[in-house]
Amino acid sequence: MKSKRVRSMITALLVTACLACWGQSQGQAQRNGEQGKEKRKIIIDQDAAGPAGTDQQSMLLLIQSPQTQVLGITVVTGDQWLHEEVAHTLRMLELIGRTDISVIPGAEYPLVRRKQDTELWEQQYGSVPWLGAWTPRFYHPSDALGEMPEGKPTTKPSDEDAAHFLIRTVRKFPHQVTIYAGGPMTNLALAISIDPEFAGLAKELVFMGASFNPRTDDPEFTNAPTHEFNLWFDPEAAHIVLGAPWKKIICTPVDISVKTRLTADLIGRINKSDSPAARYIGKYARLRGNYNYLWDELAAAAWLDPTLITKKEALFIDMDLDRGVSYGNNVSWTEKDKPNVETQPVEVQDDLDLERFYKMFVDLLSAPTPAKD
Repeated sequence: MKSKRVRSMITALLVTACLACWGQSQGQAQRNGEQGKEKRKIIIDQDAAGPAGTDQQSMLLLIQSPQTQVLGITVVTGDQWLHEEVAHTLRMLELIGRTDISVIPGAEYPLVRRKQDTELWEQQYGSVPWLGAWTPRFYHPSDALGEMPEGKPTTKPSDEDAAHFLIRTVRKFPHQVTIYAGGPMTNLALAISIDPEFAGLAKELVFMGASFNPRTDDPEFTNAPTHEFNLWFDPEAAHIVLGAPWKKIICTPVDISVKTRLTADLIGRINKSDSPAARYIGKYARLRGNYNYLWDELAAAAWLDPTLITKKEALFIDMDLDRGVSYGNNVSWTEKDKPNVETQPVEVQDDLDLERFYKMFVDLLSAPTPAKD
């Protein structure tokens, strides 16, 4: 009897050991599989105002994700002037330890619109609440750096210009690179004008922009529901880009963005971490006024996890280029009523899982900086 009990115990121990080894091998295989997955390639094209704020925070979300390979950040004048946006981006990358990501300066001015012409337009049709780099209370010359509370960068931007970098990269990785546009579309329009095959060689275009009928009491949109800064600032560029032969276009408009808010609670949750990104957010993120939408962050997060979007629709979008009261506003149609002109269908996001988005926002910005690619 005793020998039988011993044999049973030995058998049980052997089975347990085998199961443990099998479990470890399965876990290792899963980890190896995750490590073996090819990262999603993306170029960030952004009007990179800073420090923190929606522009820098959206870039951080994409950089912080372990599933992405950020091939470069192309910068365009928009919320601030190009020169200071480049400096804020370089400094952000220094602070989080990702100076391996190239920063490539792009267009300093829109294709057609000029500050003086816009001021004359405002005299005739009324003031525009947000003019980006041209907003009077923040205005300074384009070659001035502005305030840099995070300190000036010691690293330098690329010598290449944004348009040629964009073209070169999609030709190097045809049909593999997502173009993420968080600002005016000047750089993309220049790339398309130089190389008409650029859009077709990209995998897709993801952009924050356009406004249709947002449900908000925000005065920026109550009287002008189809006015949105990114497209308005360079409407000729947006017209070129939206009409180009992209394989897919995804739009995060004002309508869904106004359902989000940066709050003190979100900043506090991120601030509990001691990661470089969390320290950056904790030190420089600010609540400004009554409306602190997570515009660009939502566009970035929804690209990382499309299941965050719970409702979407297909629209055709173009720009009003007549030099009247609606100059720079977007126009849109459904498949049934679109005009007989060449235009691309756009996947427009309408609603989201807000709590999952907030959790993703906090988790990514609280995480350690991913290893360099």
